[in-house]
Amino acid sequence: MRQLLSLVAIIMALLVPQSLTARTGVTYSPGASVFTIETNNDAQQVKLRIYKDGLGGKPVKTVNMKRDKAGNTLWQASVKGDLKGKFYTFDVKYDGKFRGECPGIWATAVGVNGKRGAIVDMGQTDPQGWSADKRPAIAAKDLILYEMHHRDFSIDESGGFTYKGKFLALTEPRAIEHLKTLGVNAVHILPSFDYASVDETRLNEPQYNWGYDPVNYNVPEGGYSTDPYKPEVRISEFKQMVQALHKAGIKVILDVVYNHTWNIDGSNFQLTRPDYFYRKNADGTYSNGSGCGNETASERDGMRQFMIESVKYWVDEYHIDGFRFDLMGVHDIETMNAIRNAVPQDIFIYGEGWSAGSCAYSGDLAMKANTSKMPGIAAFSDEIRDALRGPWDSNSKAAFLGGVKGNEESIKFGIVGAIQHPGVDYSKVNYSKAPYANEPTQMIAYVSCHDDMCLVDRLKASVKGITIDELIRLDLMAQTVVMTSQGVPFLLSGEEMLRDKKGVHNSYESPDSINHLDWDNLERYPQVMDYYKSLIALRKAHPAFHMGSADLVRRNLDFLPTENCLVAYHINGRNVPGETWDDIYVAFNAHKRARTIEVPDGTYTIVCRNIKCDQSGISTVKTKGGKVTVPAQSALIIHN
Repeated sequence: MRQLLSLVAIIMALLVPQSLTARTGVTYSPGASVFTIETNNDAQQVKLRIYKDGLGGKPVKTVNMKRDKAGNTLWQASVKGDLKGKFYTFDVKYDGKFRGECPGIWATAVGVNGKRGAIVDMGQTDPQGWSADKRPAIAAKDLILYEMHHRDFSIDESGGFTYKGKFLALTEPRAIEHLKTLGVNAVHILPSFDYASVDETRLNEPQYNWGYDPVNYNVPEGGYSTDPYKPEVRISEFKQMVQALHKAGIKVILDVVYNHTWNIDGSNFQLTRPDYFYRKNADGTYSNGSGCGNETASERDGMRQFMIESVKYWVDEYHIDGFRFDLMGVHDIETMNAIRNAVPQDIFIYGEGWSAGSCAYSGDLAMKANTSKMPGIAAFSDEIRDALRGPWDSNSKAAFLGGVKGNEESIKFGIVGAIQHPGVDYSKVNYSKAPYANEPTQMIAYVSCHDDMCLVDRLKASVKGITIDELIRLDLMAQTVVMTSQGVPFLLSGEEMLRDKKGVHNSYESPDSINHLDWDNLERYPQVMDYYKSLIALRKAHPAFHMGSADLVRRNLDFLPTENCLVAYHINGRNVPGETWDDIYVAFNAHKRARTIEVPDGTYTIVCRNIKCDQSGISTVKTKGGKVTVPAQSALIIHN
């Protein structure tokens, strides 16, 4: 039987397409394991080493791998016996020197700190009922995104979590109940693959990083597992997390960072295929469009296929529901469209439509302005973000929320979802002088994320003399703009509990005292959570706020006359499929005094006013002369 299994493993390896589409790494069976690695054409030798442990010790076996055929870039080796539980490395020789050991670019299981690949039976990592796990059926237009970092969310004692800072925290009743009560239906988890900046051998010591420093792209991060020394644990616990969220009807979005690696010389890319995966400038230096010292060359066949296969792997093996691409503007359009076409259409894809510097690529990049060329892919709108809170290049400058005029058209741009709309004067929009989205679901509406100051800190820094009451009013108005935008709304975790980070602008490696969520804030500021959950419920219940179609938005949404620091619009709900309200009026007043808008005479139900939101109705108002009062520094939503 063992000989038969060994033969099967060898045949499986031989059937792997001899092209860049191959997922290289290890194919395990009890009788034999087959190892495959891709190199550059000029590789001279590849050594495979098998180890007992994930760190330390001498190899128990060293094998010279064989080139698949003359001139080919694939190398293979079949090692007989049951190697489950063992670890492996590849070492490639170029120009007479071995580059150094690594697990290759396609490791799907690793030992502690990701230094060695692990040989596991992936089928044994599935939690009970995993085969029945299904992605929640939620259309893009109905998504409400909630961005979170595992450690931020659950590390503080106030949260009462058992698995503090771990994947498993999101399986606990406290987490599930909070997310369901809030009403979000998609959790965007910051990078959760194996990354460099947290030493998994010292997890008893305070360590923190956002995780935008990739090492092994296709393995969950060990620091978020209960035992990083056991390769199966991180895999199984990640799946348990996904399963628990899916059971709660919540999608899981994975933040992916294919645009750069932690470093160059020590990266798995460079150790196996030197200089193939990175772009270079004309003078031979490495291009730095990521701002992290390097940028990957997505336009090259090997990198493009790696990205495609990696995304497919997370969908197939971990049942991931969508992807947020870090610095998507570093990647080329063809690659992003290929990824979109390679996965099911219900997989939601979005990213940052910019880079952190110039890129050494002459073709079209996946910048925000090119979103219309990428159907089914969305981009963050810094137009609506900065029109609300202030420009990205200054913490102290205010915008609409601070009563600064001139931001109205940028807010209107975000309200319609970055599409072409006759009511928007694009010449006055802050960054984009033309629409970039074909459909509103191609725009992410937000005012705060992990990057930059969170909303509370930004308001404190930009609105002089702000009081807690004023801060709450402006916070809630900002989120009302986001949640009634026709784009896809996005919230930073903890905003519902008035989160702050002590004014830290870039908290990527700040301690828990800066980044943690203070769950006691739910009791300190109950009106904030009440408003957020009511606002989300209102959006979910009324298709008028998420029409999902540019044509529907153009036909049914029209703006009232714009004034300084006052934006208002009307939606004809009669023509919106599934909408139960007829005429809906929404207004945002950033003035420190009440203002009025004109609407047809009639009796209207107020569902949002001041710091209260209730879709069943707060009170009614009968207009006199067509005028309705919008309270100072707040939103108003009425309908008939």
